[in-house]
Formats: sequence, C-alpha cells, structure tokens
Amino acid sequence: MLREIHCFTRVADRLSFSAAAADLGMSQPAMSQAITRLERAAGVRLFQRTAREVRLTAEGKALLAYAEQVIDSVRAFGAEAARLARPTIHLAYPPLVGALAARIARRLAGRSPAIGVELRAAGRGEAARALADGEVSAAILATPAPAPFVTAARFHVTVDHLAVPAGHRLESWPRVGAAELGGQVLLTPGDRPWQGLPGRTRLVPGDDFAAALDLVAAGAGVLPIPQLLVRTVRREDVRFVPLDAGGLRITYALAWSRERVTPELMALVQAVQDALWTR
Repeated sequence: MLREIHCFTRVADRLSFSAAAADLGMSQPAMSQAITRLERAAGVRLFQRTAREVRLTAEGKALLAYAEQVIDSVRAFGAEAARLARPTIHLAYPPLVGALAARIARRLAGRSPAIGVELRAAGRGEAARALADGEVSAAILATPAPAPFVTAARFHVTVDHLAVPAGHRLESWPRVGAAELGGQVLLTPGDRPWQGLPGRTRLVPGDDFAAALDLVAAGAGVLPIPQLLVRTVRREDVRFVPLDAGGLRITYALAWSRERVTPELMALVQAVQDALWTR
C-alpha cells in the first residue's frame, strides 16, 4: 500500500501518469495499475482521466493531504532510525568553549562512518559528575582535571579583559594592570582563584561567566574575562577594559574515564586535536 500511496502523491503533483512514472523509474502501465489498486482499496476514484488531462477528483483532493502525511512520516521514520543506528558520543563542555564543541560535532558528523555528538553545556562540577556517572562519554574541563580521568588535547584561553559595572572608576582606563586590582573583589567562575592576582576572591559556582556578569552588573565585584566572550556580550550595565595581568589564562583539556574507552571516543579525541590544530 505504501508504494501505491507514493505513486498517488507523485501523479497528483505532476498531473501526468507518464511523468510520474518516469520520476519513480516505473513504466506508465505499472503506474496506472498502482493507482487502480489504490482506488479499489480506498473505494473511491482518485483521478479523472481523459486523453488530454489528468485531474484530481474531489475525493482525491480530500485524501491527498493524508497521503502526503504518510509519506512524510515514513521519511521521518527512516531519518530517525538512521540517527539511532549511528554511534553517538555525549560531550559535556563549558559554555565558554561552545564554538569549539560545535566545530567538533560537525567534524564527527562529516566523517565516514559518521558519529553523532550530543552536546551538553555544563559547569566544571556538573560535567565531572556526569563523566564519573557515565552520563557523558567525555568532557572538556578546566585543568587540572579530577584524578580519575585521562586527559588530552590541552588548549589555553587567554584572559585579557576585565568586566566592571557601568560607572566603575576603572571603566575609562585604557588598560588595567594587576596592581590596580588590589582591594577589588575578583569574581571567579569555578572552584579555583585567579593565580597571581591581588584582591579578594569570590567564587561563582559552575564555571558560569554569564552568572558572574550578572554579579558584576550588580556591583558585587569585577571579573577577569577572555576576549572570546567579550566579543559576544552586549550589555549596557557592564563595561570591558583591556587587562594586562601577566599572561593570565584558563587551560582546558578533553577528559574521559579510562574504563570507558571506545573507538568512537578515540575518534572524538582526534576530532578535538584536529579542530584545535586548524582553528
């Protein structure tokens, strides 16, 4: 019946038995027979046929939408079945490196055979827990990663700006040095203070720079931040000032459990290394 329904939608689209048959790689008599079988099964006439033209009957018009839904559902079934049959990697990543995570997913989807990647934005603590519990296959973590995990493909994100609330005394400075941070409250996404900077540290849970920027706007402190984020943030209540803090940076690495190594995981490691090399 599915073949006959497909023939019906094609003839309805082309209003020509011969053209529809050519589209589907069939002979015209085979196409006519398929439509006849469908009309008998449905108990209605689908087309009015003359020597000059083919037209849908009122019943054919009424049934066409249902036939198209059947075809769409079959296509969706096939696409979802193919997706489910494809090996899938679950990757947790901090939002700061979301562009890299997306590039990795595209690389794995484009390889042969393709590997699907389910991305999960997560702070360091949540990502480490999900990795330990087997909820994700790998995670991009700020280093040092927790001891049980294997790491590779390290890379650095330079922290070269300071986020201050609008109206702060530092907002008009052309550049802020480390010495000017003395007496400031330094907001720190994650569980480690900024190394080598004066000032009082206030930790912001979960590697969440967006939440830290809300605190900046509220006047709770200032935030060292990578230019990578500065380019994407548009806020009237926060200002960004270049920061010269002696090579301040955040180091990340891909981490995974040594007990859960698979060919797909090794392909992920290679994809991360390739993405870092070509960026």
